[in-house]
Formats: sequence, C-alpha cells, structure tokens
Amino acid sequence: MSTAYEIVTESIIKQLESGVAPWRKPWRTQTPANLVSKKEYRGINIFLLASQGYGSRHWITYRQAQALGGTVREGQHGCKVVFWKFGEYRRENQEKEETESHKAILLRYYIVFNLEQCDGIKSTDSVRVINPLEQCESIVKGMPNPPEFAQDARPCYWPSTDTVGMPASSAFHAAEEYYSTLFHEIAHSTGHPFRVGREGIMNHNPFGSEDYSKEELIAEMGAAMLCGAAGIESRTLGNSAAYLQTWINKLKSDSRLIVSAASQAQKAADYILGKAVAETDSETKGENECDTL
Repeated sequence: MSTAYEIVTESIIKQLESGVAPWRKPWRTQTPANLVSKKEYRGINIFLLASQGYGSRHWITYRQAQALGGTVREGQHGCKVVFWKFGEYRRENQEKEETESHKAILLRYYIVFNLEQCDGIKSTDSVRVINPLEQCESIVKGMPNPPEFAQDARPCYWPSTDTVGMPASSAFHAAEEYYSTLFHEIAHSTGHPFRVGREGIMNHNPFGSEDYSKEELIAEMGAAMLCGAAGIESRTLGNSAAYLQTWINKLKSDSRLIVSAASQAQKAADYILGKAVAETDSETKGENECDTL
C-alpha cells in the first residue's frame, strides 16, 4: 500500500510529466481554503489544489457537502490533501524492563472537492480588488529583518554577506517577472540563521547536490506562494524539458522531498509576510477537519 508521501509525490510527478511544474503554473487566485472551517490550506496542499485549475478557492469534503444540503456531482473526482496526525504508542524496553511511551507523527490524506464540482451549495467566493504590483512592492518592503540588496548582473543570494543581488527591474521583460525572481531570492534569504534558518544554507552546496536541489525547490515554491499572495502570475524560467526531467528524477528518488520542501517554503513565505510563527504548519490542524469526512 502506498504511503501518503508516495501518493502526493506521484500526483506531482504526473503534472511534471504532462509538461508543467505545479509551482510554475500561471494561476492568479486566492489561497485555497476549506468552505466550512474557512481555514486556508498550506504547504504542499496549496499546489495540489491550485494546480487543478478551478476558479473557486473553496474546497469541501463529501460529508461537508451533504451537511450543507448540497451534493458532489456524479462522476466528479476529488483531490487529495494531506495532514499530520499525531499519536502515541507504548513499547517494551527489554534492557530497562519497562514500558516506554513514544510519539508518532504520520502523514495522512483525505479527499476534497472544489465548490465548482458541487450542486446546491451557495458560493461565498469574493473577488480581491488589489493593485498586484503595489502589493509586490509592499511585500518586499514589509519583510521583517530584510537582507541587504545590491545591483548585480544576475539574481543571486550570498549567505556569507546576507545580500540579495538583482538586476534592475528595467532589465526584465515584465514587472511580474522581476518580482517573482526577487521573491525567489528573498525566499533563499529566509534560510539564514538570522531568520527562519535552514540546514546547509551557510555552506557551499555544489550544483546538483541533494541540499542544493532541495533549497532551490524551497525557493521556487516560496516564490510561488508570494506571487499568489500578491496576485501576480509566477514568471520565472520556462518549463523546459530538461528542467522538468530533473525534478521528475529527484522526486522519484525521494518521495519525501516535495512535502518537506513545501513545508519549508511555507515557513519562508510566512516569515516574509510577517505572519506569526504559531500560524505555520497548520496542516497539523487538518485532523479535526478530517473528523467530518
């Protein structure tokens, strides 16, 4: 039986094999949220749901739809979302001749349907009225404890001096491309010990190494989350065949990579957006929602 990690990774690999990385899809939508609890999905769930292409941000379980007097239309296929389930178990320690308590943290999943897949449920979707480019600038300027910024011929982040280098905005084809690239670099900067901190960020990790690959994935997903918060399309590099195949190979060799990277990307985005640490990793709260299945 496949684990939740393997099921999620398989879903992402299928999208990569279809020719697009979920974190580079050009959607402009509010963060997916559960219609009943009003809680926004987080981490890998954002990409699993937003990449489905529905116009509504709201999702619901089959039982929640029934409880609201509605129904999921026949023939509709739901989308899997994951949550962390915490538990305890006891195990005998033969050396100490006593029973010890241990905590278990398991990744689980359940099925949700978009509101557009349902009948008889009133939509509560609202349209955001914002100026996306002003919102982008507000996100950058509002970042707590920001790194230094310097003019550079290429986008980069130097951990040793805690500096983000960027070409001038006029060097980019569009403002959206400039900001999505800048979001990528400041997502890298959250790995510095002065901020969120991530293992290996201060060390030189050669191109193609495991640490390098994970850090790049964290920055890409973090930038996509920030683009979504700002209301712009994520316009970084294109989905080239070589790029896609690289990630297919990485994910096939490590089924936990995508979930772990998305969790770290969420922490990075939360930090940049000035959200409290207590708000992070809310997939752990999904267990209560799952009780209503």
